[in-house]
Amino acid sequence: MKFATKAIHAGVHPDPHTGAIMTPIYQTSTYVQTSPGKNQGFEYSRTHNPTRSQLQDAVAALDNGKHGIAFASGMAAIDCLMKLLQPGDEVISTNDLYGGSYRLFTKVYEGYGIKFHFVPMHDMEAVRAVAGPKTKLIWVETPTNPLLNVIDIAAASAVAKECGALLAVDNTFSTPYLQTPMDLGADIVMYSLTKYMAGHSDTVMGALVVNDDSLHERLSFYQNACGGTPGPQDCFLVLRGLKTLHIRMQRHCENGRAVAEYLRQHPKVEKVYWPGFENHPNHAIAAKQMRDFGGMISFVLKGDKQEDAIAVLEKFKYFTLAESLGGVESLSGHPATMTHASIPAEQRRKSGLSDSLIRLSVGIEDAEDLIEDLAQAIG
Repeated sequence: MKFATKAIHAGVHPDPHTGAIMTPIYQTSTYVQTSPGKNQGFEYSRTHNPTRSQLQDAVAALDNGKHGIAFASGMAAIDCLMKLLQPGDEVISTNDLYGGSYRLFTKVYEGYGIKFHFVPMHDMEAVRAVAGPKTKLIWVETPTNPLLNVIDIAAASAVAKECGALLAVDNTFSTPYLQTPMDLGADIVMYSLTKYMAGHSDTVMGALVVNDDSLHERLSFYQNACGGTPGPQDCFLVLRGLKTLHIRMQRHCENGRAVAEYLRQHPKVEKVYWPGFENHPNHAIAAKQMRDFGGMISFVLKGDKQEDAIAVLEKFKYFTLAESLGGVESLSGHPATMTHASIPAEQRRKSGLSDSLIRLSVGIEDAEDLIEDLAQAIG
């Protein structure tokens, strides 16, 4: 199946009892057993739920993976993945990453004796320089949040294999519509399904996708044992969102290009971060491993003053100032005080995240209206 067909059909099937074409919301906590231990494949909804099972199959199919595992949030998915590690293990992570991931790594798992190396992964030699026998996980986020750096997934896979580590890729910004990390050598793909996959800013969920059966068994054990599982209503909403993922992502990309081009030519804008520009330092890699360049854009105003950025954010009409991204509506944010506030200021600036940087999640509205909104807000 081509992607558009998979988005609608893969991993799901009509309800066997009623023929309902849409996956029902199995709003139940438990299931009848005919005898102790004898059931129809479902015992308790923390462990398995029919609505969640179909979502997990659908997400895996879109990523060309074998197994999907759904969680109550993207952070719950990452937390489950981190439970694969032991004290003394080392993790290599990109230095430009989502603040919640950084907080989980440094404030929780460092306390359990796991060592993290935060390096600029657009330079794979920087990864090799810290990789060694204790490296058990390489954590890639591409494009990165919020500087839109692009990391070569195939090259990262090669380094992971050299040191015997797992390669995990946060594919939230791209979705499987734009890139499929499994095809490039990733062992684990992570999503905040909250974002583009659900696509309507109405649910919070996460997922992991894997191919290896034993890895799936371990992660599923932690999913059930630790209990970070989503409810069936949320699974239903994401299943519904997946059916229009290809159409939405196409428009996000089209609008993203129009907005990026406008910002690049604006006299008050100093720099625009978007991997679709040919002068982007990793454009060649993006063009090789991505099918388009997405609707996430960051920019800095001339003068690089935080108060100027805040003034622009307060003037937006369509680029609503709010946390999150990837919904049908356009959103704006100030990473230094919002999504990345948990990263120390020195660390943010070292990785290139200016205090005046504005991040845009370009929605699927009319591009002309979005550009007019930028024009009136920036002046």
